[in-house]
Amino acid sequence: MKRALAVDDSATMRNLVKIALEAEGFVVDTAENGKEALELTKRNTYDVVITDINMPVMDGLEFIREFRSTNRTTPVLVLTTETEAKKKEEAKRLGATGWIVKPFKPEDLVKVVKRVVR
Repeated sequence: MKRALAVDDSATMRNLVKIALEAEGFVVDTAENGKEALELTKRNTYDVVITDINMPVMDGLEFIREFRSTNRTTPVLVLTTETEAKKKEEAKRLGATGWIVKPFKPEDLVKVVKRVVR
């Protein structure tokens, strides 16, 4: 069974991602910020991580940097309202696999996740 981690400070967004992926057979864990997410990645193995950029405590860019220091292979998708090219480039440089802009269609998210998860 495939496992995903959804990281977003919005409970609504975490639930949308969770519902969309659970419908495809994924087990989905959620975290409110990058710090919480990092703790989960130390205890669990994920097939994909989906993270927002703008969050309190630890933002998505810092999370990607920290996560990539110990995990170079798990796909990391950025799901954000952020459209700034500079942030997108930084996320890619830090190791993000893909970028999805909110609002999103659940079926589009599922398509991207299926493309990056082996």
